[in-house]
Amino acid sequence: MRTHVKSIYAIPFLVIFNNFFSQQSVTGHITDDSGADLNSVIVINMASDQKVYSNSMGMFSIEAYPNDELRFVRADLRRVSVIVPPNGFNADLLVTLIPIPKEIEEVKVVKKPTGDLETDSRLAAKVNKGEIVQQAIGLPQPVGKMREKPAEVKQVLLPILLGSLDVQGAYDLISGKARRQKRQYKYDDLQEHIAWVRNRVDNEYFTKAGIPEERISEFIQYSFEVKPQVRTYVKARNLSGVLLRMEETMPLYLERLKQKKIQE
Repeated sequence: MRTHVKSIYAIPFLVIFNNFFSQQSVTGHITDDSGADLNSVIVINMASDQKVYSNSMGMFSIEAYPNDELRFVRADLRRVSVIVPPNGFNADLLVTLIPIPKEIEEVKVVKKPTGDLETDSRLAAKVNKGEIVQQAIGLPQPVGKMREKPAEVKQVLLPILLGSLDVQGAYDLISGKARRQKRQYKYDDLQEHIAWVRNRVDNEYFTKAGIPEERISEFIQYSFEVKPQVRTYVKARNLSGVLLRMEETMPLYLERLKQKKIQE
């Protein structure tokens, strides 16, 4: 009889324990401060680094454990963080993102998204022209790389004028080593930035837009060349800014592919 009583009390305890620590699907609806649905909002589980995007109706679904932090990010909107409670969300989570005021020529202008990503991207480009955005996901800024610094002409000539000679620097310039180093570093940085984007964006994002899977890296590189601001956002670790700018280059790249197929 005593063992039976213990079992009765143990069952509800196990149910509560399982609910507290089990992963769950958190769903929700994202709008702006006027109540308009927000699409293409990046929803990030900061504990697992899983990322999903809100659909055209502002809806999303993401897996999370109790006490995980969910972060909601979109360019030109203040990011919002929500902690998953121990008992989960019994209904859809309602999230409101508020536009970030922009000051242009001493006049504060708030751009509200229209819901159309292409239109909003153009608006963001006009407002943020010449500005490097270093917000959004909240990752730390890079601290640099341990590399041998290529020799520069000034570095070699200046000591000569002062009566000394940088032998190694002169050799690197004459032998072409400095030039090869710069070329290699430029290539390495390019591949690293392409990989940064690919590691954070599913292939489906590109293929749905019409870009073949085997050409995704080529498209990202094309975006860097056509719109250098895309790479600026990569360096700032601002994924939402990268996606917005790449949306602008997609039509150009797809037209280029179309013309290439015609020529073939």
